[in-house]
Amino acid sequence: MAKEKKQPPKEKARLHPRNRHRERYDLNVLKEKCPELAEFGTTNIYGNETIDFHNPEAVKWLNKALLLQYYDLTFWDVPPAYLCPPIPGRADYIHYMADLLSESNKGKIPTGAKIKCLDIGVGANCIYPIIGAKEYGWSFIGSDTDSAAIEAARHIVEKNSNLKDQVDIRLQPKKEHFFKGIINKEEYIDLTICNPPFHASQADADASSLRKNRNLTNTKTDTPVLNFGGQPNELVYDGGEKMFLGKMILESVQFATSVFWFTSLVSKQTNLKMAYSELDHAGATQVKTFPMGQGNKSSRVIAWTFLTPAQCKVWVESRWQN
Repeated sequence: MAKEKKQPPKEKARLHPRNRHRERYDLNVLKEKCPELAEFGTTNIYGNETIDFHNPEAVKWLNKALLLQYYDLTFWDVPPAYLCPPIPGRADYIHYMADLLSESNKGKIPTGAKIKCLDIGVGANCIYPIIGAKEYGWSFIGSDTDSAAIEAARHIVEKNSNLKDQVDIRLQPKKEHFFKGIINKEEYIDLTICNPPFHASQADADASSLRKNRNLTNTKTDTPVLNFGGQPNELVYDGGEKMFLGKMILESVQFATSVFWFTSLVSKQTNLKMAYSELDHAGATQVKTFPMGQGNKSSRVIAWTFLTPAQCKVWVESRWQN
């Protein structure tokens, strides 16, 4: 007997209130924007129309449709096997960071190109600059150690007139650095964002992919399929997310007066204790954590600054209010 058709929730309540993707996807509208998406349509066990989220090509075309529909793009593409991240979660990060900046600005979100953000690990997809430029008019520096990802991100920027003057893509020449070699002398950054690699080894990444594949398809498989793609450098870091975050905190001290807020996504809650300890040792004056969630998945963003209250006031008055 077929299962009774289940009505999906009207909105994804765990997403940020300003997130454009709280409502269920209108696949008919998205297929008009990106006809290639129609090839990957399917019906779930409850009779609801959906797409095959197990298929990397389906995910890619869905992302393209969302970006064309909601973020004023005329072109977007990523090379094969590069990370093609889910848009709603990336949008949540940007919206929560807008809330963070508003806390220093009497509750008003600072907008416009005067707000300069640094996306560490922009990737070939250029997602964070696309969303931040559309939603708040912020300008971005996107850095990456992968020259092919840099080329792809630059191509996206060049092909979209609304990004050309907003986004500067820079190659990070040394893989061990986060801010060095990217932030120029006397350059000031209002916000840094980062989505760290969270696997400590390729074996860990493969095991995670197998678990995810089995959950999506409800079948047993021994071949990992990355439905959102991802190069090894996008998914794996020696020591995992914990080591990556620790090194980022250590280097951030050297840019204490050049950056207002440093932030990073933290996928594993157990890594927060280490981060809090490192930030206390480094002398951070404020540390904030923003819980996020989509479906059954929970995450969080950690933010820190080294500026004193007096320095924060001067920063806001001189950069945001003039």
